[in-house]
Amino acid sequence: MNQGTSSLIMIVVVLGMMYLLMIRPENKRKKKAQEMRDSLKKGDVITSIGGIVGKIVAVNAETIVIETSDDRVRMELTKWAVSSVGVQSSDMPVEEKKKKKEKEGLPEKAENSEDK
Repeated sequence: MNQGTSSLIMIVVVLGMMYLLMIRPENKRKKKAQEMRDSLKKGDVITSIGGIVGKIVAVNAETIVIETSDDRVRMELTKWAVSSVGVQSSDMPVEEKKKKKEKEGLPEKAENSEDK
């Protein structure tokens, strides 16, 4: 093999690796997200990319209408603005959050009582 052929083979291998490691997984992720958005139906609880949580009350070709609270506040969103079906939560369970708030709140109360 001459040097030109080996260089060409190396370029093809690098491009193949880029496709397998970068482009293909991204295309799979986009396809999965599009399938999720196409399967939205009335009654689903969604989270938007802006963090708005609501229940779908109407589905149109390119948009959805959601209710965001018990006051029946309705918003119209484009389908591409839907991040996920269901409510996204943080990694920390609610009980741990309460404990953390209590721990943080105790020193503040102690400082306030000393000032009195």
